[in-house]
Amino acid sequence: MKPISRNHQKRRFTAGSAHDPSAPVWLWGQHAVEAALANPDREILRQVATANAARRTGLKDVEIIDGKALDHLLPPGAVHQGLAVRARPLEEVSLDDVLAGPDAPTRICVLDQISDPHNLGAIFRSAAAFGIGGLVLQTRHTPPVTGVAAKSAAGAIETVAEIRVVNIARAIDQLGEAGFHTIGLAGEGRETIEAAIHGAQKVAFVMGAEGSGLRPAVAKACATLARIPMVPGMESLNVSNAAAIAFYQALQDKEGA
Repeated sequence: MKPISRNHQKRRFTAGSAHDPSAPVWLWGQHAVEAALANPDREILRQVATANAARRTGLKDVEIIDGKALDHLLPPGAVHQGLAVRARPLEEVSLDDVLAGPDAPTRICVLDQISDPHNLGAIFRSAAAFGIGGLVLQTRHTPPVTGVAAKSAAGAIETVAEIRVVNIARAIDQLGEAGFHTIGLAGEGRETIEAAIHGAQKVAFVMGAEGSGLRPAVAKACATLARIPMVPGMESLNVSNAAAIAFYQALQDKEGA
């Protein structure tokens, strides 16, 4: 499904952007900070809070600073709610390890070059809400999961596996070989999302980039293309909204089985 862009060109992540995947990142906002602190796999390097935020949340052993000092630590416009932590990124998870694990998920989502970190965070949040066990992201062409995405995810980046792969089409093939019904969301899909999901024991959704949708090679790798029914006059949804609907439908189908 080709989603409506949300000024994504202003925030577009480019393949040439220099980013060290092992470099520490700032996470901010109450839900994101509390989830990071509660995650035993997250290495916290620094905790900062305003006095009011520390009292409100009951967090201990934090460095108390004033709001202006906290503003200067974070990117412009960060809505931090008086809380932030500097932490090391979580260790990368491979698709092989996820599929071979003792608690291998039966619901996965593949994101084909999603470029808006707000959308990425919102998809993480919906994945956590509706039981999606992991998000497959391309190593390049997809933004790192840093503060903006973490704030939008409201803590979900700590619980939903982030799986990085080099080649999205190859990852879809691998999921198909592992028994997943791979469903690409596209406006031209002949099936509805409900019909495409129905009865499948394992489902992998494939979501296209903002504006351009699924790339042809990625669409071809999917077992089927499905659409979300909409009233006439509306041909697309924002990718994070489309993901939430698909994830909800998968949960309904699973519970109704």
